[in-house]
This record gives sequence, structure tokens and C-alpha cells, in this order.
Amino acid sequence: MAIKFQYNKTSLGELGKQLKMRQTALPTIKSKESALRSEVKRAKDTARDYRRRLDALAAEYDYMVSLWGEFDSTLLRVKDVELAEQKIAGVRIPVLAGVSFEVKPYDLFSSPIWFADGVELLKRLAELGVEYEVYNRKMELLDYARRKTTQKVNLYEKVQIPGYEDAIRKIKRFMEDEENLSKSAQKIVKTRQQQAAEGSML
Repeated sequence: MAIKFQYNKTSLGELGKQLKMRQTALPTIKSKESALRSEVKRAKDTARDYRRRLDALAAEYDYMVSLWGEFDSTLLRVKDVELAEQKIAGVRIPVLAGVSFEVKPYDLFSSPIWFADGVELLKRLAELGVEYEVYNRKMELLDYARRKTTQKVNLYEKVQIPGYEDAIRKIKRFMEDEENLSKSAQKIVKTRQQQAAEGSML
């Protein structure tokens, strides 16, 4: 990224402010990146754990259904999923607040005794599935924020800060050269004036 600047003190001051702002912000952004990195890892681990538990529960359900062919899996429906919001390192992420179910009425006397257990198993399965999806979304949001933060860290470290430092260095060199030329010109003028004054005295 080429930084546009002019060779004057105003531009030097502006570039200095921009550089200082980025150098001040960089440690904060780095700590945010580190926090997001650890949160992404934690969310991935938790999502993996939910997936494992969900698979185990689904296998238990499949086993139960194969034993009890007459079980109606449409007895239970997810009525509402209540989500809350939480901020982690400045990123808003969903948090599962609760899952409410709607159970179709069934006759306890004509249905097998294990129907109630089947309904509870379906509830656990559905709730675990929702939790898994919420954690997947959390992981995606955190990972996206981490990637963006990493890009910003790299932009500051590898492009902008060196660019501003280089621009400031160029302006300072230019101004020093201008000052040296001015002093040299003044010395030359003074020397010529002295020589002219000495020549007119003779």
C-alpha cells in the first residue's frame, strides 16, 4: 500500500499521528486475536463433543426404534428455540437460552409404556441437535472475526506501520536535504558577499 504524502511539516505531523495510532492499537488487536483464537479452539472442541454425544444419542434412538417399530417419532416437535446474545472479544455470538417442545397428545393406556421414555429421548436428541447447531454458528462467527482480526494485524504489522515509517523517513530526509541546501546557499552567498566586499576595498 503506497501512502500518499507531501514533503512538508504538516504531512510529517499527520503521518506521525497515523503511525502512533497504529502502533498503539496493534497490541490491543493482537490480544483480541489471541483471545479469539482460544475461543475458536474452545468452541471447536465443544462442538466436537456435542457431535459425539449427538451421534451416541442418535445411535441409541435408532436402536430403540428398531426394537419398537410402532414408536411414532412425530409425537414431538420443536416449538421454539430461545437464543440469547453474548459478547466474546467484541463479537456477538448466540447462546442457547432454551428449547421448548410441543408434544402431540397420545393415549397413555393404549400406548406402550416405553412411549414416555421415547419422547424424553427425542427431546434430548432435539435439544442436543439445537445446541450443536448453535455451537457451530458460534464457532463460525468467532472464526470469521479471528480471520478479520488476523488480517488487520498483518495489515498493520507488515504494510501500514512500515509504510508510515518509510514515508516519515523520506520526508525527514527531504527536509534535512532542503535545510542543508539552504545553509549551503546561505554560506555561498555570504562568502561571495564577503569576497565582493573585500574586492571593493582593494
